[in-house]
Amino acid sequence: MTATPQHNSWVIIIILLIATVLSIMPIPFWARYFRPQWVTLVLIYWTLALPQRINIGSAWLIGILQDVITGTLLGQHALAFSVVTFVVVSLHLRIRMFPLWQQSIIVMVLLFLERLLELWVIMATNQPIPSLWYWVPALTSTPLWPWVYIVLRDVRRRFGVT
Repeated sequence: MTATPQHNSWVIIIILLIATVLSIMPIPFWARYFRPQWVTLVLIYWTLALPQRINIGSAWLIGILQDVITGTLLGQHALAFSVVTFVVVSLHLRIRMFPLWQQSIIVMVLLFLERLLELWVIMATNQPIPSLWYWVPALTSTPLWPWVYIVLRDVRRRFGVT
């Protein structure tokens, strides 16, 4: 009898749901600009680790879910997550070669790319243009990358996610 490998997709789904909850969890008014981009960080990790499983279509679905949950324009997060995932899938072999501190710089660029795409959607739909505080989440998320990477790598190894 041949043992079939378990892919443990439920681990990825639960972690993405946790990231989504962290992105909508109530925080004090003064701290709203400092909220990390949890969903994007988790999406970047899973795309780097398993590009054959977490792809542009998955990112689009997660983005639509994020749009529905946060009440933003339908497709705003979906577009940004899809483009970021495309870049990560295209460059995942190169990005994985770098040490964590250099990966953090690449992740920062990806987080700014996501914010830029969302700003483009905001401007295209004639919504009020946000202040410079709009860019702060990308800066607060960047130092979290090594921690997110290490924790999710350990979770992936512990549960045998392949």
